[in-house]
Amino acid sequence: MLKTRIPPPLYMLAAAYAMAKTDHYLALPISPAVASWGWLPALLGGALSVWAGVTFWRAHTTINPLVPSKASHLVTHGPFRLTRNPMYLGLALMLVGWALWLGNAVAFLGVPLFVLVVTVLQIVPEERVLRDHFGEEYARYRQRVNRWFGPLRGMTSARGS
Repeated sequence: MLKTRIPPPLYMLAAAYAMAKTDHYLALPISPAVASWGWLPALLGGALSVWAGVTFWRAHTTINPLVPSKASHLVTHGPFRLTRNPMYLGLALMLVGWALWLGNAVAFLGVPLFVLVVTVLQIVPEERVLRDHFGEEYARYRQRVNRWFGPLRGMTSARGS
């Protein structure tokens, strides 16, 4: 059973807050021309998260990350062909956009911190539940698709299940 009780978007908000506060302690300015592009990764991350949510909804399975045991289907198509965790990747991309918008290179430290925290406290326990719930089907999926991004061995363009 998954033991976390904190929804991953709250981890992202905590990271975003800490990133905003870095300016008070250690500023390493980045070019305003570069910072002005912060909207792009934020928009891509939001779109990826929404795409993943809609994919779950269409598959008639739970989107609640705190109860993955209620998943009725292992979703492996759509954005899940590119990453096993498109919603978390989307949150990380939004943080990249936030770091750019803040214009402080130190703020980028919040992104790997978020990735580490959500991996240890959410993804690893989720993976145990999915392995127990879907068995060999999940094991095959893990062999095809990376946790964060990119295909692994044997990735095909067909919709996996």
